[in-house]
Order: sequence, then structure tokens, then C-alpha cells
Amino acid sequence: MAVDARSGHDEPDKRAGGAFGDDTTGDDVTDDEQARPPGGGEPGGGDDAADGPVGGPKKQRSFWKELPLLVGIALVLALLIKTFLVQAFSIPSESMMNALQRGDRVLVDKLTPWFGSEPERGEVVVFHDPGGWLEGQDTPTPNVVQKFLSFIGLMPSAEEKDLIKRVIAVGGDTVSCKEGGKVVLNGKPLDETAYLYPGSVPCQDSFGPIKVPENRIWVMGDNRQNSLDSRFHQQLPGGGTVSDDEVVGRAVVVAWPVTRWAALPVPDIFDQPGLDQAMTAAPVGAAGLAGALPLVLWRRRKLAARHTAA
Repeated sequence: MAVDARSGHDEPDKRAGGAFGDDTTGDDVTDDEQARPPGGGEPGGGDDAADGPVGGPKKQRSFWKELPLLVGIALVLALLIKTFLVQAFSIPSESMMNALQRGDRVLVDKLTPWFGSEPERGEVVVFHDPGGWLEGQDTPTPNVVQKFLSFIGLMPSAEEKDLIKRVIAVGGDTVSCKEGGKVVLNGKPLDETAYLYPGSVPCQDSFGPIKVPENRIWVMGDNRQNSLDSRFHQQLPGGGTVSDDEVVGRAVVVAWPVTRWAALPVPDIFDQPGLDQAMTAAPVGAAGLAGALPLVLWRRRKLAARHTAA
């Protein structure tokens, strides 16, 4: 607090007890400045007590004191990224070879589903076990540290109930396959040589035709002879299909090992014309019915008028 401010009087102010002396300069000073002896030390403390001027820069906090705060911020950011943006998953089997091999780490896009994006044909997706798919199979048992690091996103997911497959059909599609033949999607045979494991056939046993319910998907592994996918779970609720709500996200890139860095695009075969034909046939038919209805009514009125005239 400022004291001894210039008052306009010629006589110097007297302090109680004369502890601070007279102000003969007319400058504003503070109690601390008057009390500090020459050399900047504390009163009665000598030069060794000097700490610099009052109000100077604060002493920088020790790195070790800031480290817990930095670690906490990093953990929160990692958890947010893992929850809402991207999560790493480890590939536990050969069911998706050659696109994915055992031990690969993939990054899964979890952001777009928050904006209403739904799985599309040809995408490689990670999804929770719909129920019974992993029954009887050996699954890894992570320790406490692995679970914690996986929970915050600093390690690939240790969740033992996740699977990864390729989406072959979505809600409204019809899919089938004859033993030794090609998978047929909405009446169109699929040439899957671009992603099937060399030597693998599209299907060992016949299945379908199966109409995929709305908001569900039909999934299959690229290594068809080594993949327990939708074909082998038709006896379960859902008929082998997976709910869109069970999908964690789309695998977009192989991130580890670095020698296998690669994107996971949608194969061109799923962009061929005609795949949506079955889905658009119903609206077209409905439009035709709506257009024909006025004509039928007009014709009936004309016939009724003739009978009345007769």
C-alpha cells in the first residue's frame, strides 16, 4: 500500500516512533522500500537476505512438480482420442489375410459413426461380439497394466470380445453363394480376387439367399477357409448378421509394424453398377403404382357413366 504520498506541505511527515525517517525527496515509496536497507536485503538481515525486488518474476516451478500435471493432461487427451476419434486394435488371427496378418496393429476410425455414418459394403470393420461368436475360442487374458493402458488408448485394445471382418452386404441387400462359386450380391456376382487370400475360394459351402435386415450387416473374412464369420452363425439371433450398433468403427490403416504401413480402402468391385438395383426397385415400383392409380380411377368413372347412359 502506498504511503507518504506528496501532500503539498513543506513540513515532512513524522512517522510513529520515527521508524522510517523523514521523506525529503517527495517521491512515492512503499513500506517495503523504506524498510529495506541498502543492498536490497531484509531489515536486519544483511546482504545475504536479499531476494530481489518485491513484485518481481516468480520463481519457476520445478519440472518434477509439473510432471504429474503434464502426465494427467496427456492421459485425459489419450482417453478422449481413444473414445471419440481413433483407437488401435491388434489382429489376433489369420482370418483377414492377406490384408491383415496376425500381430498387425490397425487404427480404427471412431469419429464418423458419431455423425451418423453407417458401415458400407467393402469396409473392414471392428465390432463387438454379437453374442456367441467367440464361444469356445481361446482369447487373450491381459494383465492389469495392459487393461489400464488399453483403456486410456496407449496400447491396442485388450478387449477380448472384438472381431474384425469385411462388410459384404448391408441392410436391404440379398446375399448368397453356391459351393465353389462366387458370392452373389443383389443378383451381381462379386469378383473378390483383389482381396481374397490366395488359394481361398469365396465359399466352401452354399448359403442363402439371405435378405439382410435393416440396420444390420453381413460380414466375411478375406481368408474364407480360416474365418468364422456370418456364414457360421446363422443359427444365432440375427441369423449371422451384426447390428450397426455393435460396430466400433472402420479400420482405415495398418499402423504397425512400419514395414506393413498400408491403407485399407474399399475394393472397386463394390462400386460396380447394379448393386443397388434391388434396393431401388421397390421405390420405382411404388412410383409406377402411384402414377397408374389416377388412370385406373378415370377409366372406372368413364365405364360407370356409360352404364348410366344406357
